[in-house]
Amino acid sequence: MKKIARIIHSKLSGWIGLIITVICFSGATLVFETEIMQLCYPSRYYVKEVKDKALPLDRLMEAVNKQLPDTLSVGSVTISSDPAKNYRVGLAGQRTAAVYVDPYTAEIRDLQLAPQPNFFSVMRRLHRWLLDDFKHDGSFSLGKTVVGVTTLVMVFILITGIICWIPKTKKNLKARLKISIKHGWKRFMYDLHIAGGIYFAVVLLALALTGLTWSFSWYQNGFYRLFGAELPQMPAREMPASRPPADRGMSASRPPADRERTSSGERRQVRESANFAEWQNVINQLIKQNPDFMALTIRDGAASVSSPFLIGNSRASDNYSFDPQTGTITDIKYYKDTDKAGKLRGWIYSVHVGSWGGTITKIITFLAALFGATLPLTGYYIWFKKYLARRKKLDAV
Repeated sequence: MKKIARIIHSKLSGWIGLIITVICFSGATLVFETEIMQLCYPSRYYVKEVKDKALPLDRLMEAVNKQLPDTLSVGSVTISSDPAKNYRVGLAGQRTAAVYVDPYTAEIRDLQLAPQPNFFSVMRRLHRWLLDDFKHDGSFSLGKTVVGVTTLVMVFILITGIICWIPKTKKNLKARLKISIKHGWKRFMYDLHIAGGIYFAVVLLALALTGLTWSFSWYQNGFYRLFGAELPQMPAREMPASRPPADRGMSASRPPADRERTSSGERRQVRESANFAEWQNVINQLIKQNPDFMALTIRDGAASVSSPFLIGNSRASDNYSFDPQTGTITDIKYYKDTDKAGKLRGWIYSVHVGSWGGTITKIITFLAALFGATLPLTGYYIWFKKYLARRKKLDAV
């Protein structure tokens, strides 16, 4: 059994090891994207000065609309529970574009309407599609397919690696869990691959198994059915950005040309018809009902409130519908009443990006992905050393 597992493990790793390194490394860089972006661009995310009270939303959005081109208008507003953070204002007809606004002064702190490629946007394309273009129409994507196949093969590599690791006796168990730094570089690399690999194997398996739900529709359907959930028959959706909606920056890709867009005239009509005063009333009601909220997003006729969590779905939120003209809440859908598919979708994302347990699990996920990038490299090193030893032995004969 071990002999077969060792052959499968070495052959598969040798063929796709470098691609695994690229996928794991790029994934590791995305784990703390939000935190790093906030650190690098504080003016985008944080106000200049925290004041006693934010401007009423009708005055604030009127000032924002005056600063936007005529072709753009406010589509949604996301408010953080942190009074030191700017509001994120989504733009109508733009799937990912937004501006960040100081709620105390109405100053737009970030107005970049064109996509701005940065380190994280490149890493995201590398992680999902190996820098191939995302096919919005659902057509074949070579990069996405290679990532999916590689991730699927990685599952078998990890399982066979665990089988190969299992010691024959309890006496050998201690040695299999130890990383020696006193017996030379070769022994260190061997222990790093064997012992280090087993430490992170379970986390890497969880990342691979959840990541596959964005690669293949047949896998996604099977995964959901395994947990008693059903999805509509449709192609597997792409993985959402690693940042929560409230923190998405202007570096995100523009929506495709064939997605729903709003004309200039319709946007002006939105400016005139949106009752931001009633939005403010709804916000006041929801904050009163959810004093411990983490983020609140509101758009014409709908709002969502996410609350702090200890362990679980980091995207959990309660959703509300309201009359745009009167601000009367007409319907409430609490997260606890969400269907299994909706809850599972959030769990898959949370496990894949490591946010399900807060900062601690994000650190573990980061370390696991980073270490996963080194496993093929240490494996190649071990193989190369064995190859040189065999050649030396043959030459001696």
